[in-house]
Amino acid sequence: MKAMILAAGLGTRLKPLTDRIPKALVEVEGVPMLERVILSLKRQGFNRIVVNTYHFPEQIKDFLSSKDFGVSIDISDETGELLDTGGGIVKAMPLIFKDDNSPVLIHNVDILSNADLRNVMKESEKSEGSVLLVSDRDSSRKLIFDSAMELKGWHDLKNGRYRPEEYESFQEESDNEYAFSGIYAMSYEAIEEMKNLLGTGRYSVMEYFLNSGRKENIKGFLQSGLKLIDIGKPATLAQASELLKDSNLDFFN
Repeated sequence: MKAMILAAGLGTRLKPLTDRIPKALVEVEGVPMLERVILSLKRQGFNRIVVNTYHFPEQIKDFLSSKDFGVSIDISDETGELLDTGGGIVKAMPLIFKDDNSPVLIHNVDILSNADLRNVMKESEKSEGSVLLVSDRDSSRKLIFDSAMELKGWHDLKNGRYRPEEYESFQEESDNEYAFSGIYAMSYEAIEEMKNLLGTGRYSVMEYFLNSGRKENIKGFLQSGLKLIDIGKPATLAQASELLKDSNLDFFN
């Protein structure tokens, strides 16, 4: 199985740490978050990984070359232009699909969880489309799914905004709202469609998921007992350290 780790972000929420190192190399209990994600992927059977870089890219390249993780790792260098999640995935297509067109797991570098990543991939294969791992955790923004867990839209709870804007006119009682996890599987066809719809520039993958012209199937996958923390800001980084101490590393896969 193959995966892409999104590690190109500037890490502005983690300043001043990220004034001297990339976010991906910020440590959680002495281990860089990038290393934690790579090891989690390896434990769950992923043997081909693509990592994108932008902020202090040489530090990430040096770090990866200094370690033998026992998996194939390619680097998608965005030094010329930070492309955000969607544009970054499209740029990495030649590396992601250099051997075959099987689905790829996309994983934000600043997410730690006990997610069953193999099941996310199985759900993607079963649905013959893309699958977003979601949870019922608190979040100010949530994705909307119908009773079959097909993606219908997005809800900003802070200001009551929806995408599409007319969602309220066709919502159903069986619709459910869940928080996005930053972990998802995408098919080759979905990434190709994203490229055709939105191009090769800078944009969020969410612009594709919510695009009215999208034809590819996108479903949500709600994992029972999912524990997840976004360590992209100081408060949650400290919280993750405490959780790791308390659980003797069993909290995260």
